[in-house]
Amino acid sequence: MKIEIITHKEKLYDAQAKEVVLPGVYEEFSVLDFHQPFLYRLKRGYVKVFERQDKSKKGYKSFLIQEGIAKMLGNTLTVLAQD
Repeated sequence: MKIEIITHKEKLYDAQAKEVVLPGVYEEFSVLDFHQPFLYRLKRGYVKVFERQDKSKKGYKSFLIQEGIAKMLGNTLTVLAQD
């Protein structure tokens, strides 16, 4: 899936991912390829991006956000966040 993490200042991340873990208001949740469309509020925490080319499943990139909104549509996940 394509993932974009955007703040009011800059685009923090724009690439392909195999899995993304989001800090949902009620609990963390995982998003995989072709997830059902959603719009979800995020709380303070880490957005963890497991990149497609990382075969080890050990490494991921993380981005600390204060809060935000996540939107899944098609196979694109967009995170609008306060940094």
